[in-house]
Amino acid sequence: MQNETDLYALDISGASFVKACGGPCSEGCVTLARIGAGVWAVGDSKRPDLAPLRFTTEELDAAGVVPHGSVSRAEHRSPC
Repeated sequence: MQNETDLYALDISGASFVKACGGPCSEGCVTLARIGAGVWAVGDSKRPDLAPLRFTTEELDAAGVVPHGSVSRAEHRSPC
């Protein structure tokens, strides 16, 4: 597993982000992109100008986000 410092050293310029909504899409969604083995970038669809945060798969799982295929558990109930 990579540590926090290593996560922010990864280049995300070519990352492909997809939306993962947790409720009505009018309220905004997060965007997810795999940026390495077990490493994800998470952005805010309403504030795309902000730099995405970086998390490991374990951290996302602890927050209730299942990044398998870049979707959240909530997206299965309320797709965008």
